[in-house]
Amino acid sequence: MHVLLIGSGGREHAMAWKLTQSPRLTRLSIAPGNAGMTPLGTLVALDPADHDAVIAYCKTEGVDFVVVGPEAPLVAGLVDDLASAGIKAFGPSRAAAQLEGSKAFTKALCDEARVPTAAYGRFSDAASARAYLEKTGAPIVVKADGLAAGKGVVVAETLEDALAAVDACFEGAFGAAGAEVVIEEMLVGEEASFFAICDGTTALPLGSAQDHKRAFDGDKGPNTGGMGAYTPAPVMTPAMEAKVMAEMIEPTIRTLAARGTPFTGILFAGLMISPEGPKLIEYNVRFGDPETEVLLPLMESDLLDLMLAASEGKLSGREARFADKTALTVVMATKGYPGSYPKGSVIGGLDEAAKVDGVTVFHAGTAEKDGAIVANGGRVLTVTAIGDSVAEARERAYAAIDRIDWPEGFCRKDIAWRAL
Repeated sequence: MHVLLIGSGGREHAMAWKLTQSPRLTRLSIAPGNAGMTPLGTLVALDPADHDAVIAYCKTEGVDFVVVGPEAPLVAGLVDDLASAGIKAFGPSRAAAQLEGSKAFTKALCDEARVPTAAYGRFSDAASARAYLEKTGAPIVVKADGLAAGKGVVVAETLEDALAAVDACFEGAFGAAGAEVVIEEMLVGEEASFFAICDGTTALPLGSAQDHKRAFDGDKGPNTGGMGAYTPAPVMTPAMEAKVMAEMIEPTIRTLAARGTPFTGILFAGLMISPEGPKLIEYNVRFGDPETEVLLPLMESDLLDLMLAASEGKLSGREARFADKTALTVVMATKGYPGSYPKGSVIGGLDEAAKVDGVTVFHAGTAEKDGAIVANGGRVLTVTAIGDSVAEARERAYAAIDRIDWPEGFCRKDIAWRAL
């Protein structure tokens, strides 16, 4: 079958790599993709925000199935528009994608489904939000309600920082995403990511990972989109995973189905494992990045087969199988990230890096220029290694990085320090 994959990051490179392993795939198109995906399929210069153009391509080229990687097209209703045009797609509807598109929506659903989460207040004006903060004090978390490209969350250690964050939201710092604000208690514990694939009524667990958000070693520096990850997360024992499925994932799926907006796709729960048990920090409605780059290399099941089953409501009785190993990925970013950074620096040694046993190099922000691979973003590469232990996987990943010739890039040297 002909599959169109939407997206251009490391997550989508890992998805493309895994999809090509399916015997059901005959042709893969990727829109818009990046330089690292060229060997896997045909790159198509489509803007995922232009739904009419995506639909026209599907009809002209005989696309059988569309897989949507990033959150923005899902929240914008791309899956709905494809369905209206008679094109099968993997991902939630616009209504169900509000789990990521609106933090206030998710908080209200948690109340209804009795999903454990942080205490919160939601506000549509600065005065009431500021009054709430004066009562609660700090530390506290201030979140713009909508999608803000990962920049709409402020962990405020002081009341002054919290008040400034509220003012920034209502003064337009995050555009329409900041028209409403959610203020949450600060949760204490260990963070983890948990994933499930859902068909509207059934959810299958896909495992856990731990991400590293801070830019520099020792969890210092500004927050980023993620500087590395590993799976499985030690804190997510089988008993903890079962608890998350029973107390969070399944009640959420039941509640959305009862509302008439069933959730189909990947449900990604950002968790805080607190002394009282797991609590939901947030939901995302797609695979994580860079978590995908460690989950999929361990997946033994056919990803395309599972996605098709989910889109058809046929996950019941199936399972997702994974190798009993550890996977770890290290993100290489352009110096200056997550602030301003230059583009166009040449990256060498990628073929040599990929020769390290158990290593796959996924591209997140690359382009091809004059026959060379160049950096075209902030997060540029994710170097993934598989091993029998965290220590072995980490040793392999950093051995591969040592072979990459990119003076303008940097990475953290302590990925998985918690596990070790």
